[in-house]
Amino acid sequence: MTAQSIIMLVMFLVVLLALAWPLGILLTRIGDGGAIPGMGWMARIEQLLYRAAGVAGKDGAPEGQAWKAYAIALLLFNGIGALAVYALQRVQAFLPLNPQGLANVSPDSSFNTAVSFVANTNWQGYSGEQTMSYLTQMLVLTGQNFFSAATGIAVAFALIRGFSSRSAKSIGNFWADVTRSTLYLLLPLSLLFAVFLMGQGVIQNFSAYKEVQLLDTVSYSVPKTGADGQPLLDAKGAPVTEALTATTQTIAMGPVASQEAIKMLGTNGGGFFNANSAHPYENPTALANFMQMLAIFIIPAGLCFAFGRMVGDRRQGWAVLGAMTLLFVACTVFVLGAEQAAHPALQALNVDQTMSALQSGGNMEGKETRFGISASALFAAVTTAASCGAVNAMHDSFMPIGGMIPMLLIQFGEVIFGGVGSGLYGMLVFAIMAVFIAGLMIGRTPEYLGKKIQAYEMKMTSIAILVTPTLVLAGTAIAVMCDAGKAGIANPGAHGFSEILYAFSSAANNNGSAFAGLSANTPFYNTMLAIAMWFGRFAMIVPILAIAGSLAGKKRLEANAGTMPTHGPMFIGLLCGVVALVGVLNYVPALALGPVVEHLQLFAK
Repeated sequence: MTAQSIIMLVMFLVVLLALAWPLGILLTRIGDGGAIPGMGWMARIEQLLYRAAGVAGKDGAPEGQAWKAYAIALLLFNGIGALAVYALQRVQAFLPLNPQGLANVSPDSSFNTAVSFVANTNWQGYSGEQTMSYLTQMLVLTGQNFFSAATGIAVAFALIRGFSSRSAKSIGNFWADVTRSTLYLLLPLSLLFAVFLMGQGVIQNFSAYKEVQLLDTVSYSVPKTGADGQPLLDAKGAPVTEALTATTQTIAMGPVASQEAIKMLGTNGGGFFNANSAHPYENPTALANFMQMLAIFIIPAGLCFAFGRMVGDRRQGWAVLGAMTLLFVACTVFVLGAEQAAHPALQALNVDQTMSALQSGGNMEGKETRFGISASALFAAVTTAASCGAVNAMHDSFMPIGGMIPMLLIQFGEVIFGGVGSGLYGMLVFAIMAVFIAGLMIGRTPEYLGKKIQAYEMKMTSIAILVTPTLVLAGTAIAVMCDAGKAGIANPGAHGFSEILYAFSSAANNNGSAFAGLSANTPFYNTMLAIAMWFGRFAMIVPILAIAGSLAGKKRLEANAGTMPTHGPMFIGLLCGVVALVGVLNYVPALALGPVVEHLQLFAK
């Protein structure tokens, strides 16, 4: 690691902490259902929304729900959202705000995208500026960026109430949690962040695409085709080519800043452009890049502080945040160090002076020169530690170990800060597992925050922890055995296997980033990844809501001399160990077949 990398990482964490602390106070008020200072006028909008939806209670606020009712409301809301996203893509050619006249999206791609945005994954098998109209981008894709993020926050609030409640049947109301999270948190922050991004150079317009003159013409050759559309061959069987010269370039336009803001704050990750956050219209400056990384982590970090406040012990929030930070720093150090190493093959050749100069300070392949190695590697760690998936560099071009760490961060279950809401409730599931293991070791009934952890909670915890590894490993196995799965591999061998493993890890853990070397916009991958995304999201949420309901109905026991403290360094170390062992142990054989083998092959030459 260089001094620049260390300074950037330290500065990032310091600024994150300074911003997350006051945000935690706001999140506590949102979760408790209290009035928000300075936003009293929005309470009227909140009440109107409850009345319009028919969920307003006697006092104007929705009544509390048991966990099953909460889960049904959540699944219904997200199911309707998926249908809306699918339907608009299928008819976008006939609707306004489509100045490019883009065609309707194919059924399999529409299905994949609908599930992807509803599940907060935002996996994109398509090129945004060539596929989606402005209306589709703004109305359903950006809309689901808000709603999927609010859903994650709602589940986190429900689980926190399970710990803080005393013999209650209710874990809150889903409609109230989603409404308040959107109105008081996501909308205001997105508005402020969008204005900031526009000030940095992110575009926000409804213009048609611009055809501009190139400063320097570009000459290239393309194969000639016959009347049947097949390439023409000469007498020797070689393709016949023709020379062309490009004098103009098409520059895509659109309402980018509004989608970019919630894409980061909601840990969604879906880019307006195919190049995502490597595109200068999405991420134009070093400052914008730094702020986008902060935006990814700020709500997950703030929720840790809100957790401590809502359960009545702020030390608990610090403990969870401490475990997240330790794991994040350890993984980030590895990826930063790996990318500072030059590619051994390029070092050995040393024939291209330009490439040699670029590689002398590390691996610059696939990275933006305006960000450099440190900012690109840190961004990769941030976006995969959270369930964001936005990228400012191609992970496919990272060194084998540098690419393995983002994959590993995803496979942790994205609990190292994680997604908005999902990171916290995922980490709390591991905390339940940690106190259960500790209880077995000392021969006492496990307790966490005064609630006994019994057989039912452990069954639900096991389901929540095992569902994503099952989806990842089963999906990867099917893909490498099927011709349709192998057809999308551009790089055979260990790297091609890594591309498939990364794709299913990203889908099932609701990240959305990709190695970018896999041709995944096919009926096979669109269907398989959509299944992984849907069950990776909701087959985990439902057991967590069941845990919340079970804990809410239990009495909260007072701490005594035999109670295991869950806020000190020992518990933080135990929690980190459980996340590392339980979260990743399932993937070790698969990682050995992919990035580990590739690393050994690369450096053995």
